[in-house]
This record gives sequence, C-alpha cells and structure tokens, in this order.
Amino acid sequence: MKDELLLLRNIKDGDQVSFKVFFKATYPALFGYVNSYARNRVLAEDITQQTYIKFWENREKIDIDNSPKSYLYTIAYNSFLDSKKREQKERSYIDQLHRAAIEEETNEKEKLELKLERLQKVIESLPEKCKKILIMNKMEGLKYKEIADRLDISVKTVESQMRIAFQKIRESFKNEEIILWMLFGRLSGCSL
Repeated sequence: MKDELLLLRNIKDGDQVSFKVFFKATYPALFGYVNSYARNRVLAEDITQQTYIKFWENREKIDIDNSPKSYLYTIAYNSFLDSKKREQKERSYIDQLHRAAIEEETNEKEKLELKLERLQKVIESLPEKCKKILIMNKMEGLKYKEIADRLDISVKTVESQMRIAFQKIRESFKNEEIILWMLFGRLSGCSL
C-alpha cells in the first residue's frame, strides 16, 4: 500500500518510470474491464490506451487519498461511452449518406427512364422508313451500307434518313443535356 502511494505521488509529479510501473501493473485488469463492455479486442485496446493517456495528462488531478484506480476505471468507462457515441454518430452519418445516395440514384434512374420514354415516342413518331433505318443502325448495329443493301436504297438515302431522325431527336431534347448513345444503348434492350 505504501509502495502504491509512493508510486502515485511520483506519477503526480510527472515521473514516467513510475507511470510505466503503474501501467504494467494495472493494464491486464483494466483491459479485461474495458473488453467486458466493448466485446471487441481492438476497440478495447484502443480505449485502454486512451485511458492511460488521459490518466497521464490529468495526473495532477489524481486524489491519492481516494482510490486512483477507481479514477482510472472511470476514465476507461467514460472513454468507452464516448467511443460508442462516436460509433453511433458515424453509423447514423453513413446511413444518411447511403439513403441519400439511393435516393439520388433512384431520381437519376427515373429521369433517365423518362428521357428513354420520350426518345421512344420520338422514334415512334418518325416516318416509317426513317424509323426503320434508325432502328437498324442504332439497335441492330448495322452500318449504312448494310442498311442500304437490305432495303435496296442508296447509302445517301440512309444518311439523309438518319440526319432527319437525329434532327427530330435533337429538337425533342433541346435545352437538355442528353447522352444519346446511352439512351440508345438502354433502348436497344426494349422493343418498339
């Protein structure tokens, strides 16, 4: 008991050697105490280390007459509670970010689906020959020459019809940022 009082007085005076002795003597029990709450070895080690850091930083406040070990355990328990509060805040923040990301993704998908529907309507409104050429090129992946051969028309006619189709699509989507190739890619999975 006298040795412990001397040790604590020395710690209070800033003696690091005495602190190391105290640390080695009390660490296993304090770690076990913290781990019984944390139930996570890594977290318990972190909290225990933080406890000793706080104990050292506040060594002038140590009341040698009252149990300094209870002061140490109080620091540990409060550190555990602080870590739980931080964890809950982080989890809440991550949950909020996740919900916001899902909501944003859903909104973007809905916007894209609306544009896709508009694109389908524009394509449906094209003259039959123009629509057929556009579908053969963008959805079936045929080149202008292949389309011309299949339909027994000139490549110039295919080019002209494609120009008409794109002009009507651009008019429908003016003042909007639209990535046509992306919409056509999505549309190729749909039936018109």
